[in-house]
Amino acid sequence: MELRHFRYFVAVAEEENVSRAALKLHVSQPGLSRQIRDLEDEIGFALFKRSAKSLHLTAAGKSFLIEARAVLAHANDAVNKARAVAGGATGEINVGYAPSLTVQILPQALRAFQEKFPGVRVALHDLTTEEMLARLGEKKLQVALTVRPPAKLLRGLNCEDLARYEMCVAVAPKHPLAKSKFISLEQISREPLIAYSRKEYPEYHSHLATLFTPFGRKPNVVSEHDGITSLIADVEVGRGFALVPSSVACMAGPRLKLLALRPALPPILVVAVWRKEPESELVKFFIAAARPPAK
Repeated sequence: MELRHFRYFVAVAEEENVSRAALKLHVSQPGLSRQIRDLEDEIGFALFKRSAKSLHLTAAGKSFLIEARAVLAHANDAVNKARAVAGGATGEINVGYAPSLTVQILPQALRAFQEKFPGVRVALHDLTTEEMLARLGEKKLQVALTVRPPAKLLRGLNCEDLARYEMCVAVAPKHPLAKSKFISLEQISREPLIAYSRKEYPEYHSHLATLFTPFGRKPNVVSEHDGITSLIADVEVGRGFALVPSSVACMAGPRLKLLALRPALPPILVVAVWRKEPESELVKFFIAAARPPAK
């Protein structure tokens, strides 16, 4: 007895007609009739009551139909599970991300990925760019979503642009500057600045120093934070301003006012980074899912 016997039997039982079942199965009618007879001979009892124009299940046939459907469902499930393993569709994928930069990218990527690979766990790691690159090299991450690193740090890695965000000045809604449409760096160069942690984001502080050098003063950093959530809270209570990408608007909502800079600063480029080696199906699809929708 083979799986095809079960498929043929179920088709004939559901159609109650050999001709219609043969069309559904794309086999010849005589061949299908022969297969059903062979099945009955093998199991030793009749599955159908036959007449000149139709056939109906016997009591034994009705019982056998329940079991035959279960066998086919189990076989199909086994094939799907094996196919998933062969295609890398089980297990785990580790993704590093920067929260303030990926607030618009990550949700769409996760939705699409989980629909395609529901059996795969996506482990998310909130890390600095430096930490992400290190873990990619150690093969502890498969994908990193971060600000574009310098080219010299991308040896052995693929890098693809995903989004670009304008740099803005974030202030509390009641800040004296909140009603401004545009603001310049010179206007805020004496204002208290709320920044990311120097220890974890040294490149951020180097960038700040470069930005304020033309005005002959150092950034007036009054507090440092290791994450965007506490930084937003500190700005919200009015302790100072922060330089943030426009993507932060999705996280802060009405809690902060984001002011456009004039002259504008170069935009922040958000990228996907992954190792230069034969990519797994999981990595390929996650990168595709993180790409912006086609316009």
